[in-house]
Amino acid sequence: MNILSYITWDASPIIFSLGPITARWYSLMFAITFVVGYAILQKMFDNERSKIRLDTLAIFIMVGTVAGARLGHCLFYEPVYYLSHPSEIFKVWNGGLASHGGAIGILLAIWLFTKSAKNYSFIWIVDRVVIVVALGGLFIRTGNFFNSEILGKPTDLPWAIIFSSVDYLPRHPSMLYEGLAYFGIFIFLYRKYLKEKFSPKPGMLFGLFLFLVFSARFVLEFTKEIQSSFEANLPIDMGQILSMPFAIAGIIIIYLAKKGKFA
Repeated sequence: MNILSYITWDASPIIFSLGPITARWYSLMFAITFVVGYAILQKMFDNERSKIRLDTLAIFIMVGTVAGARLGHCLFYEPVYYLSHPSEIFKVWNGGLASHGGAIGILLAIWLFTKSAKNYSFIWIVDRVVIVVALGGLFIRTGNFFNSEILGKPTDLPWAIIFSSVDYLPRHPSMLYEGLAYFGIFIFLYRKYLKEKFSPKPGMLFGLFLFLVFSARFVLEFTKEIQSSFEANLPIDMGQILSMPFAIAGIIIIYLAKKGKFA
């Protein structure tokens, strides 16, 4: 391979440091996810004259996302280490978040929120929240790109990228593939929401989100390097194993939504 023909990515994950304060691109992308998501949900709820306390819902989702993603990483990818060193689970700043765990955390957070939002069902809320969650996937994967993590396998494709902080092999920019896939899913879901005049069939957007996001994740995992050594002995990697039940659940929810089971 002629490495001169490929893009070399050597950006620092740090935006700036000022004394003990360090601003990182990943943290910025994480913050943008919530700011943009909040703005879009506010517009959606305004269009529907919803009386939901969006600020409270946002706090539930934020806590659920971080807690779920962290626990997902610890239990799905490195359970032996973290169960032997439980105090390390709380050290989120050391890195290690899993999107599948984040998805579970968001769903649990919304379910808990509905206990106080008596006039709104879990399905009504989640149908709208998943739209901005799909968009959030774009920002999070952009943060992974700045961190040179979730690397793809070596390839000689013309758009391969060399992540020089890791090695000098041209690789699939798998995190960008994934981010673009999530952006496309966001556009599809949001357009469907608008086309149905702010009143989608209950459960349909939720089902489509689960099926499309985790099917895309399953396929794109074929371009990625494994994240934990134990995955080398598996026929498919952990990301694919975890994506399968989500995608299947999406198919079931789409079927039930078509039958009007959530109305």
